[in-house]
Amino acid sequence: MESKNINQSYFRYVDWLTVGIYIILVIAGVFSVYAASYDFDNASIFDFNEFSGKQIRWIGCALALALMILLIDNRLYETYAYPIYIFVLLLMVITIFVAPDIQGSRSWIVLGPVSFQSAEFGKFATALALAKLFSTYNFKLNESAANYFKSLLIIFLPVALILAQKETGSALAYMALFFVLYREGMSGLVLSAALLAVVFFVLAVKYSEIPFMGISLGEAAVFIIIMAVMVIMLAFFCKKFVAARNTLLWFAATTLIALTFHWCGFTLPGLPFFLSVVGVATAYCIILALHGDPRKLLLTAGAAIVSVIFLFSVNYAFTSVLQPHQQQRIKVTLGLEEDLLNAGYNVNQSKIAIGSGGMFGKGFLNGTQTKLKYVPEQHTDFIFCTIGEEKGFAGSAAVLLIFLALILRTIHLAERQPTTFGRVYAYCVASYLIFHLGVNIGMVIGLCPVIGIPLPFFSYGGSSLWSFTILLFIMLRIDAARRGHLTY
Repeated sequence: MESKNINQSYFRYVDWLTVGIYIILVIAGVFSVYAASYDFDNASIFDFNEFSGKQIRWIGCALALALMILLIDNRLYETYAYPIYIFVLLLMVITIFVAPDIQGSRSWIVLGPVSFQSAEFGKFATALALAKLFSTYNFKLNESAANYFKSLLIIFLPVALILAQKETGSALAYMALFFVLYREGMSGLVLSAALLAVVFFVLAVKYSEIPFMGISLGEAAVFIIIMAVMVIMLAFFCKKFVAARNTLLWFAATTLIALTFHWCGFTLPGLPFFLSVVGVATAYCIILALHGDPRKLLLTAGAAIVSVIFLFSVNYAFTSVLQPHQQQRIKVTLGLEEDLLNAGYNVNQSKIAIGSGGMFGKGFLNGTQTKLKYVPEQHTDFIFCTIGEEKGFAGSAAVLLIFLALILRTIHLAERQPTTFGRVYAYCVASYLIFHLGVNIGMVIGLCPVIGIPLPFFSYGGSSLWSFTILLFIMLRIDAARRGHLTY
């Protein structure tokens, strides 16, 4: 009798609003997969030989998995977080050697008629391990460099193994966990540095062919940004307004002299010029460090030096580290090449499909771009273009609003957790959702390179669906136990 009362209390505390949003998304996903794979043969949505029927089968398994997760004692997730993490890492190692080569990637384990992607299951395992680390007694991220190292190690171990599988897109999804580190005390300077790194990369690649004073226009633009950032850091981060003013004057004077020589017909090598500017500013900061807070001033100088080193590594990384097809996709995204018949074909057809939907769409199963199979992979990574064509702007906006509701609800659940473990894990779930949603929509409308990121609960496939189901329902199980720490 007592056990029955505990079960009733437990299920009463499950956040059924989040469960309802999950159900709405997976049902909408089934109809989207059916619409994307429909080919006028009047096949039923429940036909298990079709993608929609298979997706329903995956959903049935996912719901059974969700129920099993809710029935497990919530303490087991924290107790066995590290063993689960290690097991999934070993699974990723095995994947490298046993997975078949599919379009240059070795990321799918095939077991008879079933295949799954180990990288997808690494997401919840990494989230559990990170939450376990942060819940360690007296653990503070900013307390020591060792704590940063442990956190980054948990994140980058699966990333390294996924890169060894040559699955760049799945590896990038783990970078979303840096938002969790920021929530738990990581300096905002790190996120700012990451944003600047993206800006530097884009500028250096996009304008690499345009000469400017001995270097490319992209490199010149990056150096100007470095100068501006140094001045801002000196003024507002270091509180050295005089130093910021003098540094800005150094930059202005040196630039004016360089431009004067250039206009007079004297070619001044751009690389030594900009290095001298950064060098003068760095030396100036080091001198000032003797009369102020050396840590902040040296950080400013170090930021400039690291930025310059990063800039000159962009060309090597782009040409030597990235695969040719990845380089091509980035060039198409940046508008350097069109290539509408190869790398840019998917995105171009996807934008045509979404644009043709107008405000309210063409209606369910009435899309021409998707029905005539002009959009490759339209039932997986490009599933959103089916929504855009058939439901139009209104339907697309509705789907995005439902996702926004799920993300906001997840953040709300994270903030009400009484334990660090529950809070960190819930923020991991929110970070994954934000990254997948943003990048997938960005791919479909041409704002991001095509890197194979599925749309959660919509894209066809069991691995992604199960992965996000596990992520979400572990969070719901932990949240349900928050009142009085209900366990059984």
